[in-house]
Amino acid sequence: MTLIEYIGLAASIGLPLWNIPLILRIIKRRSSADLSMTWVMGVWVCSLLIVPSGFMSKDIIWRSFSIVNLVLFTGVVIVAFKYRQGGHGKE
Repeated sequence: MTLIEYIGLAASIGLPLWNIPLILRIIKRRSSADLSMTWVMGVWVCSLLIVPSGFMSKDIIWRSFSIVNLVLFTGVVIVAFKYRQGGHGKE
């Protein structure tokens, strides 16, 4: 691999890691009310539709991004729905 490919690989793994602070913020506040659930589901459905291409690709950068992004954004979806009503759906 070239230096550019190593940088791309690091970025393909690093970019989805920005979902972790979002997940932690939702858990800390016990609310996902500031997120549009339409946006959350739109991004997640698009990720699901893109991921087969990533799985089939011989490009390690695209494959890595697809897998890491799907896993971490699925975490966003789960946490966003869990805390949608602000505090485990108790409201």
